[in-house]
Order: sequence, then C-alpha cells, then structure tokens
Amino acid sequence: MGKPIVLLTDPIAREGIEVLERAGCDVRLAGDRSQPGLRGACAAADAVIVRSWLPEDAFDDASRMLVAVRHGAGVDMIPLPPATRNGVLASRVPAVTAPAVAEFAVGQMLCAARSLHALDLALRTEGWDKARARTDSAMELGGRTLGLVGVGDIGTHLARIAHHGFGMNVVGFRRDATKLPAHVGFAALPELFSTSDYIVVACPLTDETRGLVGASLIARMKPTAWLINVARGPIIHEAALVAALSEKRIGGAALDVFATQPLAPDHPLLSLPNVVLTPHAAGISRESRVMLAVRSAEEVVRVLRGERPVALVNPEALPAHNARRAALGLGAIA
Repeated sequence: MGKPIVLLTDPIAREGIEVLERAGCDVRLAGDRSQPGLRGACAAADAVIVRSWLPEDAFDDASRMLVAVRHGAGVDMIPLPPATRNGVLASRVPAVTAPAVAEFAVGQMLCAARSLHALDLALRTEGWDKARARTDSAMELGGRTLGLVGVGDIGTHLARIAHHGFGMNVVGFRRDATKLPAHVGFAALPELFSTSDYIVVACPLTDETRGLVGASLIARMKPTAWLINVARGPIIHEAALVAALSEKRIGGAALDVFATQPLAPDHPLLSLPNVVLTPHAAGISRESRVMLAVRSAEEVVRVLRGERPVALVNPEALPAHNARRAALGLGAIA
C-alpha cells in the first residue's frame, strides 16, 4: 500500500498539513468542489478533512475511505448514515472554536447596542453631526438580558463573558437544564424570547432544531431585541425573520449563517438596514484555524494508524469499518 491519500475539501492551515506529511500522507486539495467533484475526489482518498458539504453519496464508491473528519464542531457537512453504512468513521473537533465564536457574538451585541455599523456609515456619508445624533439610541450591555438557545461549549463561554464581564443577566435553554452553569438561569423558549434583549442561537443543527426559531417565537421578541445566529442558518425560519425585520417588529438581527450559503446576491436580507451580515466567519481566527487544522490532522493520523478517533461521532460504524480495514489488509480498531 502506498502513501495514504488525505483529501482536503478546502485549504487548512499549514500546521495541519505538516502533521499529515510527517505521518507519511499524500495531502491533496480538492480541485473541483462541486458535488460531483467531491464525490470523485472521495473515491480516490483514504481520509477526508471536511470544510464543505459532502454529497449524500460521497462514500458509495469510496472503497478506500476510512475516516471523515469535520474541521469544526458540527458534523452536518458529513452525510452520517451513508458514512456509517459504508464503514467510514466520522469525527469532529469540538470546543476549539468556542472562544472565537463567543467573542464574535459579544462583538455583534456591542455593534447592536451602540449602532456601530450605522455610526460608521453615517459618518462616511452624512457627516459628523448627523452621525453623532444617532448616539441617542445607544445602550450599555450591563443589566440587559442575554438569552442563549443552546448552552454547550459556545453558550457556556459566551455566558461567562456576558455575566462576569458585562454584568448581564443570562438565561438559557438546553435539553438537560441540570447542566446549566450556576450563573445561567433556565428559561423555556417562549419565556426566553419574550424576556431577552439579545438572543444568541448557539445550538447544533439537528432534526429537532431545524426551523426551531419560527414565526411564533420571533413574534414574542421585544421590539428592541436583537436575534444573533452563530450556529446554523436552517435553525431560524428565514422568511419569518425577514418579515419581522422588514416590518421593524424587532430591533434587528446579526446573522453569520444562512439557510443557503453563500448568500444569494438578490437575497432580501441584503436590502434591510436593521441586519448585520457576515460570511460564516464567527469561528475563524488565526488561533482557531491553526488548532482546527492540527486537531483534524491528528484525528486522521490516529485512524490511519489503527487507533480510535478521540471525537468519534458514529461508533456504530466500527463493525463495517473493521471489515473494510480487513479487506484493505489493515488491522482492526478496538
């Protein structure tokens, strides 16, 4: 068997590539990131580090593929049932981006509270005096209520900053309320949306959370409240949010993710003044890029060496995976 081929759907930090190369891997960047292109690239690879959505049939003809590692925490970019069926282990890199995402969400709250985006634009286009006039609506975060939809790694980090750093009141919703930090009060979603000044969506995308934030919850928001999404676009019913923003029924929204990405040039969100849009950038920082690349590469190397990945998502795939290893002349993973 020659050098194992590790496919990168998108570029990763050089530090991660060096981990793979030191382990004797042949690292290849996908030249064609279309769904057919990624399908063909997976068919020739032993492992894949995932930063783009893989097609549902990515592993059907990938007889050598052993592991797919998500360069991040959420695994929605990996088709898990087909991976499991084909004996492909799926893994991820949890917690690494939590500080970056939490800090990004704080920045969005500050931007909303002080109208920073509007002040910048007004100063450039309307002049000093008109820009200064916009400060009448400025607010401080201290004493305001932050509502967290999801209190995992990101929500926990954000709650710590908001409560201890700004003196905010923090409430959160998660399935197991007993796991909330001491400084986060539990709130069911209707109450959370009714009482919060800033609502941050930080839960994973699952069948249960798809469309979770719909018209009924948005209708409960204060007319001054902001909705911030640093999780996944489909968690929010986009049309309902566009309607609320268009009718100025809520203060605004800061969105880093969307139902369809990239955002279409004619998307109605682009024409609304009370929304701040960013290109799925919350988790990206110099520090997180390096750590994600290194941790992703280390997971690949573990599997290629016959070890169980640290953040294995689909352990039920192990029997089919070991059968695949046997067919390739490799030892089983315990």
